[in-house]
Amino acid sequence: MSSVAEPTRSLQKEWWLRALAVLTSPRGTFAALRDDSSESAEARQEPITAIVILAGIAGVLTTSLAGRLLDDPNNDGVNVAIWAFLGGAFYGLLVYWLGGLLVYAIGAAVRARASYRQARHLLGLAMAPVALSLLTVWPIRLAIYGEDVFRTGGSDSGAGDKLFEALIVGSFAWSFGLVALGLIELRKSSSSSSGIA
Repeated sequence: MSSVAEPTRSLQKEWWLRALAVLTSPRGTFAALRDDSSESAEARQEPITAIVILAGIAGVLTTSLAGRLLDDPNNDGVNVAIWAFLGGAFYGLLVYWLGGLLVYAIGAAVRARASYRQARHLLGLAMAPVALSLLTVWPIRLAIYGEDVFRTGGSDSGAGDKLFEALIVGSFAWSFGLVALGLIELRKSSSSSSGIA
């Protein structure tokens, strides 16, 4: 193994751990975004892409279209899975690129000197709670309600389903909060680097 590959590998491992840590200690993760070097940005690309795709899948599953996919007798569980993966990947990446532009504009308005790449990466990391809902809330919801989640009517109604919906909405709210916290952290670095207290 070359001496150049070892630090790169270590930095990638560090960013995988930071991507998980954004759920428990986000300030440290967002503070690490201050390093916008090519090496650091490349090291965090894979974990951010994974988060964005998982969050995109969770996002498309929350749409009203998902709730009636199996109303069409030509669709089955495999079609739903393919639709969720492809649609989710597209949706997640679209939100990542366009939402990153919005975060960049907001960052500029609040004088957080962040690059567009940092803004995209901040948004990608902030999508972790939505990605987490795909891995925690959705399996339980599907275990309880099965295919009724993708049909109009059925057993997926009532207080239990409202609880699942509240958990999913909560994951989106958590993500918005993380974006705000990330901008605050990047603004701190802008203030300290320009000598403003």
